[in-house]
Amino acid sequence: MMEETLISLVDRFNRRVKENPGVQEDLQGKDRVIHLTFVEGESFTLELKGGHLSPPRTGNGGPADVKVVVDEKTFRDLLSREIGPIKALYSGRLRIDASFEDKLLLRKLF
Repeated sequence: MMEETLISLVDRFNRRVKENPGVQEDLQGKDRVIHLTFVEGESFTLELKGGHLSPPRTGNGGPADVKVVVDEKTFRDLLSREIGPIKALYSGRLRIDASFEDKLLLRKLF
């Protein structure tokens, strides 16, 4: 269900990186594994490597640098900008387990 949304998001991100040398530079040397878990039950792993975001893989196997837990509605609201990430975090609708640097990096991804 959410996989198509994630695939579209990854494609958009990779196009933006390819077209924007500034973003490429910001991501240089920042290889990360991201686990995205939806409270409804689906989970995915994304890998950022060499400034390129991999297609989502089902499941959260292995260690991750960034762990995100969110419900599907909040995720869609974040993507459509109906809710901001700060409001989602403080309301408890979004949880991010990552270093401060990785939280800032996450903003660039989405």
